[in-house]
Amino acid sequence: MDAALAILNRVFGYPAFRGPQAEIIAHLSQGGDAMVLMPTGGGKSLCYQLPALLRAGCGVVVSPLIALMQDQVAALHELGVRAALLNSTLDQKAAQAVEQRLLAGELDLLYVAPERLNTPRCLELLQRAEIALFAIDEAHCVSQWGHDFRPDYLGLSVLHERFPQVPRIALTATADEITRAEIRERLQLQDARQFIASFDRPNIRYRIAAKSTRPRTQLLSFLAAHTGEAGIVYCLSRKSVDETNAWLVAEGFKALAYHAGMAAPARAANQARFQCEDAVIMVATIAFGMGIDKPDVRFVAHLDLPKSIEGYYQETGRAGRDGRPAEALLLYGIGDIVQQRRWIDESAASEAHQRLSRQKLDALVELCETVDCRRVRLLGYFGEQIVPCGNCDNCLEPPVTMDATEMARLALSAVYRTGQRFGAVHVIEVLLGKDSDRMRSFGHDQLAVYGKGKAQTMASWRALFRSLLGGGWLRPNPAIAGTLMLDASARALLNGQQSFRLRQPVAAASDRKQRAVRAAVSAPALGNGATVLLEALRQWRTRTAREHGVPPFVVFHDTTLETIARVHPQNRAQLSEISGIGQAKLARYGDELLDLLVSD
Repeated sequence: MDAALAILNRVFGYPAFRGPQAEIIAHLSQGGDAMVLMPTGGGKSLCYQLPALLRAGCGVVVSPLIALMQDQVAALHELGVRAALLNSTLDQKAAQAVEQRLLAGELDLLYVAPERLNTPRCLELLQRAEIALFAIDEAHCVSQWGHDFRPDYLGLSVLHERFPQVPRIALTATADEITRAEIRERLQLQDARQFIASFDRPNIRYRIAAKSTRPRTQLLSFLAAHTGEAGIVYCLSRKSVDETNAWLVAEGFKALAYHAGMAAPARAANQARFQCEDAVIMVATIAFGMGIDKPDVRFVAHLDLPKSIEGYYQETGRAGRDGRPAEALLLYGIGDIVQQRRWIDESAASEAHQRLSRQKLDALVELCETVDCRRVRLLGYFGEQIVPCGNCDNCLEPPVTMDATEMARLALSAVYRTGQRFGAVHVIEVLLGKDSDRMRSFGHDQLAVYGKGKAQTMASWRALFRSLLGGGWLRPNPAIAGTLMLDASARALLNGQQSFRLRQPVAAASDRKQRAVRAAVSAPALGNGATVLLEALRQWRTRTAREHGVPPFVVFHDTTLETIARVHPQNRAQLSEISGIGQAKLARYGDELLDLLVSD
């Protein structure tokens, strides 16, 4: 590993490997196949980039998104690595130039879209070249059971068939055991060595809350603790994205929209602004996905319930890639659960696929409803056991539960007595004894349960119905959209054979308290002079990034600039000792940085 460590320091500017990186790199460099599960920000790219530099030939990386390829190639150019891409953005002349460089042995890494790689022309090209390795990034895309299936990935088994002597590595940040098994089978990696790093992202604080009648107010309170920071707000629909984005702009935020219904140039322009500018909030559907390589995203908020824990983990993992404190907020409600289950039931998928989708949704709802540590439940889904984290809402503000067995029985009885033909809101209004023409028209004011729930608030009943849905005692009635019916499991609860506990809502922390907690966690330990220097370094980085046509983090990460500001190096030798400054960046930026430090 001496050669690997030398490249790590000389090219990438890092003093040591992290986690299982060294073991993975050694295995792949010696020609072994590997399957790697490592969290976002854990250093997956290095696991194939460095072996590609160690081995003879060019490393070929299969990547699903154009933006992701462009950012990685730009970052490698900054490091002095000979990298290129082949995708639909290149015209014929530019593509041929890349092909000639590959055949001439002038490339260390080539990024290829899966649909391009699967063409006869590309496969024939690769057979004429010397290939060091194949890396299949975002490998969960091959799984039809996963959360981001891409049909073009199904053809990647051809790599094993056409290039049996070339080592392959498949990498992903999210995959349960079912998805892992499908990755191994479809990519013919049954004999590959499997490396599973910890899924834990201890720098991310997880917060999950019931959606109030004014979720935008909840979001506004959350954003108050993240003033001047970059983040992502996920919405379920395109309409919700557009409306939320317009509202944030009206509230004075620098917000942008992103969804599949927008014209491609507009999406690309907004993504570029998000990557290159500071303090931008991207409001998006999950179409804004894997192409995000921005390390300083400080928060991710979900205004609607995702489809699975895998999807939730992947999306929240886009925060805090630089290892600094970040926060994830999820708001969910009864309507979210009903809608997600209806989509599953009405989908054209097989019964087996529908059953698995329901299990995945149930696991996510259980994460939302748990009174225990969120991180314990989240990582337990991926088969990892940890002790309570101390950095989630349930750990920081332990919830209180109450015996709600009688409330639950009353709610189930009300659903049954109204004919299992109404939604949660109407049934709750029956329980609260609401006097209305609608109530009288159905005769529900004459039911035995009418007004029996007046002792509780609308919010308490909504929380109860959400929990009954999450636990499976209630489910959507497939015959009538937006209505509820009893599940067979409700019988034990109705008959008194089972008890039911409900978490009591915890009052939200004030904006001032949230800001204080955030400041205590994330403020860098810098003196006044170093803080001024850090701002000057950031301004220099912004100017330099514009000149080079790359995002600022491609020049240097925030952590590298903070170290420079703190250490205040006086010469090239001292600069070279800072993590993130390799030889290429030292040669390119060393004099400018030292001039800036001297003038300071």
